[in-house]
Amino acid sequence: MSLRPLQDRVIIKRLDNERKTSSGIVIPDSAAEKPDQGEVVAVGPGRKTPEGQTVAPEVKVGDKVLFGKYAGQAVKVDGEELLVIREEEILAVFA
Repeated sequence: MSLRPLQDRVIIKRLDNERKTSSGIVIPDSAAEKPDQGEVVAVGPGRKTPEGQTVAPEVKVGDKVLFGKYAGQAVKVDGEELLVIREEEILAVFA
């Protein structure tokens, strides 16, 4: 990947939501919501404290995470849509 996040930023690839309801109804792309789950693709070195120390991020590459619907900034790299967000915008990590 040609993108390297800075400070406490994380690059996430969105995971596809189910396009079919439990009763079998197919949801068209135009009506489907953007997924709020993704996989961490890259992690920055961490945030700096006022004293100048670096606090390491809690997530790592490969973690599956949950984030807010309007979190971060969407970017396209090599034809793939990615999301760049701050680590604090990540709500949870799937175990």
